[in-house]
Amino acid sequence: MNTRVLLADIAQARSGDKADLANVALFAPTNALYEAFKREVTPERVKELFGRFVKGDVDRYEVPNVRALNFVLHEALDGGAARSLRSDPLGKSYGSLLLRMEIDLADEELQGIEKRMRPPRSG
Repeated sequence: MNTRVLLADIAQARSGDKADLANVALFAPTNALYEAFKREVTPERVKELFGRFVKGDVDRYEVPNVRALNFVLHEALDGGAARSLRSDPLGKSYGSLLLRMEIDLADEELQGIEKRMRPPRSG
């Protein structure tokens, strides 16, 4: 059976920036989840999630020794901190945005992890 899961409930992310590039790393707590992340968190889905904020390509690099996927988002900062007119032109918050992605996981892929439960949203 499959379950739809928010990445924020099962993973960690770290992000940064350099010029007009944003870098986002997604870390899996288990080998099974790392394999699921490779299947579910594709460059195409990441580009779609970031929408208008990423005008260029999204490259994905696999880093199996730390169970991470590293995404490089091109043309993601409106020219970069010194050139952008955005109120927050840096990529520091992009990790939090990536964790808002929902993915489908098989029940066995969730074994051995403790899902972080979020309080229910009020209407």
